[in-house]
Amino acid sequence: MIVSGVIAAEVPAQLPKPDGKPADQSKPVKVFIMMGQSNMLGFGRVGPASTKGSLEYMVKEKGKYQHLVDDKGKWTVRTDVRHVFVMPKGNNMAVMRNEWLAPTGNFGPELGFGHVMGHIHDEPVLLLKACIGNRSLGWDLLPPGSKQFELDGKIYAGYKESPASWDKDTQPKGILWYAGKQYDDDVANAKAVLKELAKYYPGYKDQGYEIAGFVWWQGHKDQNAAHASRYEQNLVQLIKSLRKDFDSPNAKFVLATGCGNPGRDGFGLKIAEAQLAVGDAKKYPEFEGNVKAVDTRDLWREAANSPSNQGYHYNHNAETYYETGDRLGRAMAELLQAGKK
Repeated sequence: MIVSGVIAAEVPAQLPKPDGKPADQSKPVKVFIMMGQSNMLGFGRVGPASTKGSLEYMVKEKGKYQHLVDDKGKWTVRTDVRHVFVMPKGNNMAVMRNEWLAPTGNFGPELGFGHVMGHIHDEPVLLLKACIGNRSLGWDLLPPGSKQFELDGKIYAGYKESPASWDKDTQPKGILWYAGKQYDDDVANAKAVLKELAKYYPGYKDQGYEIAGFVWWQGHKDQNAAHASRYEQNLVQLIKSLRKDFDSPNAKFVLATGCGNPGRDGFGLKIAEAQLAVGDAKKYPEFEGNVKAVDTRDLWREAANSPSNQGYHYNHNAETYYETGDRLGRAMAELLQAGKK
């Protein structure tokens, strides 16, 4: 299925302010694993209000996202949605965020996504973000089962192979990194959090958890001939691998187009087309009702209306990051609600 800003059933166009109540801890935690590269980490600017395209500007000057502020103009906090963000640091795992969902520092799609998930769930919600920047699906995040391939006289690595590529009919000389190393690290880090859930979700009472879904936003690093040519195939394999590795064959999967640019030409366009193709149930009938791709290319905002001119981070535009998360959340809501019927 492919959607573009479609309002999901039972999710109002304007979300209400959170009621401040904690989730029902008698129910299993709904876990949503969020992966990608730097834009999934989050570079949406929160302030100041005087800066066009910041979140404060959108709320105070444009009157948008009023559910993000309380009656006193302070940021609301969702005490039913936990945001945990982990990434590799050397050979260890660094915990970058472990907090209730609220606009703090820079933010990513978790803010918009989390507000939708909190709205539709009585259960505790955990947004488990396991990612790091500057990573490609065709190399760093290459999922298990991916095979090597040949293009223009070069061999490109399959999963666990090294280096990234080598000339055909030559012997490759491995490096310290291998194809899929980041995938392995991110999966391991997410599993480490889940093994100690009480450490990350206050009030957790050993009621268990469910991997309810996966969220993917990535693409910039794959803007080259080799990786773009395999993006669709790699993305299909990623979905299957994540479901297998987390023993969650029925977990929903949502993704957004995203290359840190408008995605209207060149390799950016090719990747966007691949991302949307994976959400096409006619092409992938096995994904009908459990995978959605949302087209967010219309959310590109020019530097003149943004906090910066750093295009690969969407010019740090808060509207881009919030709306991307909101669309992903509504897409996930549709999948989850349809699955209950």
